[in-house]
Amino acid sequence: MRSSTPRVFLLMVAIGSIVAPASALELKPPVADKRPHPTVTHGDTLRDDYFWLREKTNPEVVRYLEAENAYVDAVMEPTKALQETLYEEMLGRIKETDEEVPYREGGYYYYSRTEEGKQYVIYARKRGSLDAPEQVILDVNQLAVGHAFIGVTDLTVSDDGNFLAFSTDTTGFRQYDLHVKDMRTGKILPDHAERVTTIDWAADNRTLFYTQEDPSSKRWYRLYRHVLGADADELVYEEKDELFDIWAWRSRSRAYIFVAAASSTTSEMWFIPADRCTEAPTSIAGRRDGREYYVDHSGDRFYLRINDTGRNFRLVSAPVSAPGDVWKELAPHRDDVMLEDIDCFAGHYVLEEREKGVPSLRVVDIVSGKSERIDMPEPVYQVYSSDNHEFDTTVFRFGYESFITPESTYDYDVKTRKRTLLKQMPVLGGYDPKRYRSERLYATATDGTRIPISIVYRVDAGEKHPHGRPMLLMGYGSYGISMDVSFSSNRLSLLDRGMIYGIAHVRGGGELGKRWHEEGRLMAKRNTFTDYIACAEYLVGQGYTAKEQLAATGGSAGGLLMGAVVNLRPDLFKAVFAVVPFVDVMNTMLDASLPLTTQEYLEWGDPNQKAAYDYMRSYSPYDNVDHKAYPTMLVRTSLNDSQVMYWEPAKWVAKLRANKTDDHMLLFKTKLDPGGHGGASGRYDRLHDTAFDYAFILTQLGVVHAGATP
Repeated sequence: MRSSTPRVFLLMVAIGSIVAPASALELKPPVADKRPHPTVTHGDTLRDDYFWLREKTNPEVVRYLEAENAYVDAVMEPTKALQETLYEEMLGRIKETDEEVPYREGGYYYYSRTEEGKQYVIYARKRGSLDAPEQVILDVNQLAVGHAFIGVTDLTVSDDGNFLAFSTDTTGFRQYDLHVKDMRTGKILPDHAERVTTIDWAADNRTLFYTQEDPSSKRWYRLYRHVLGADADELVYEEKDELFDIWAWRSRSRAYIFVAAASSTTSEMWFIPADRCTEAPTSIAGRRDGREYYVDHSGDRFYLRINDTGRNFRLVSAPVSAPGDVWKELAPHRDDVMLEDIDCFAGHYVLEEREKGVPSLRVVDIVSGKSERIDMPEPVYQVYSSDNHEFDTTVFRFGYESFITPESTYDYDVKTRKRTLLKQMPVLGGYDPKRYRSERLYATATDGTRIPISIVYRVDAGEKHPHGRPMLLMGYGSYGISMDVSFSSNRLSLLDRGMIYGIAHVRGGGELGKRWHEEGRLMAKRNTFTDYIACAEYLVGQGYTAKEQLAATGGSAGGLLMGAVVNLRPDLFKAVFAVVPFVDVMNTMLDASLPLTTQEYLEWGDPNQKAAYDYMRSYSPYDNVDHKAYPTMLVRTSLNDSQVMYWEPAKWVAKLRANKTDDHMLLFKTKLDPGGHGGASGRYDRLHDTAFDYAFILTQLGVVHAGATP
């Protein structure tokens, strides 16, 4: 893949009726065999000609995916030099040997660092002082030896600092195994559990609480108590409702183990005293359909973020002795402000709020009730709580970034109201933020709703408006997740070639509070698609770009968005880049045996109900592929993706090939080596993948010059 020397390809792949001949002069894509598989629901027949592609261990399926990959490599061969240029550019902006800002916890300073040439991070700590000798607690590069993929999560250290619990995934399927390391000897202990989702320690330094997922549905459904050295673990709680997941964590005060069970509309929480960890969980406020609440702790009170008086949540406190009985309101519900989270400390708490699509932080003194909003230097940005592990402190650490400002870490003194910049992510190669401009625009949806759009572009000398530029427009719009602006040094390779990058903040996301989510889910899901189309039409109409210069992109549920909009308005886009796209909505949501399906009923609808079935059927991308022209497309997936099964994009591409009336390029690339929903795990591997993706986008939009400009 690194060579730019032209090769001659001759691909003769026979898989049933699949034949994929190709040469340097003539390339023809694989053609998947049609094997009808009808499903009848509510009297309606879904004809699935490519159902057989679900057979992951079938050699025919593997050969088909290999044929698609070979076709992609052949078609993209002329871009090899551009890919290498892009890779070197992106790598050249990264400080390969670097260290994150240390944070203090339990008498140690913890941090992670990277070393040049190594794919993965190294976790380390120093005792008592930053001048103390370093102790490496986990080198992920060593864990990765012998594995093409490694994912590490949930690192947590016992209160005495002697034991590290962590979990690993070596396939990309997001199925993690629990491990415990003795920090005094460096040995991995025999303590082990499978399919672990969350982990935390009790106060006795020998008891671990962990949650586990169901092996088939991947629903997080059981809470276990494990004592180091024990042969068997105690089942503490099992969630029976298939719409709910559970997870557990230790409060920052270190006083409680919290357990949460939640669907997308209802939640319940329990607590276990961390120093009396054998006690049964106590429910804080019970469970009531349609009511969500989440809890934190300080002093003798619990702090509940709850939506009982409005969908954007309010804040109340309750005595630990009777948390479900007497509540004191601290922050009322507001129609125009979403209360997204709360961080409690010994003398203050911090509210994470969102207003007009922009996040903010508000610090509140527990005794006086006085509050102070932390001002931000730009009108559109992303801000978030960072590594705040100390409970009794007057310092709050937060992260800040924007389209233009690299990721920055600040300490904010809640007494003096002074902030200190601890680190800003270095961008090598002479990056100058003054050469770029960020804007917030608004398109008007079909029902009159104003849809925010965030864009960024490089400023040419004397230019006041970026007329007629090639553009990449990203969209998501699901689960109430906000697509905030963020900095990407990789993205500079697009901007420096004259491109605009944008995010369409469509309904279904959470940018404008709970209402924004509700207006883009269930029987209102079509708003997500028409909002994105309205944003694209606005950008074309205002002259920022043109149809022949516009590329669309989205991943996972954002891939559903891509599939829907190309069915609705294929004429509006020159190219589409869909990543792990959720496009086979009907077949997936009708199969309760698949991971995540039943929990998704509250987001997409339950197709066992006819009204929901009919509505979902009307937009499901796979089921609405038609005989018409489609844009040029690149579709990516991973064989081991557990969130969106590989066969969804595989079937979609096969059906597109059989139905589309154009001769536009359609590329389908599957990561057959271990890789997951997020692709490769190694940082250099991800850069190579990004270079490939950017090469596709740039060449399709006619931006093919190899060097950064102007």
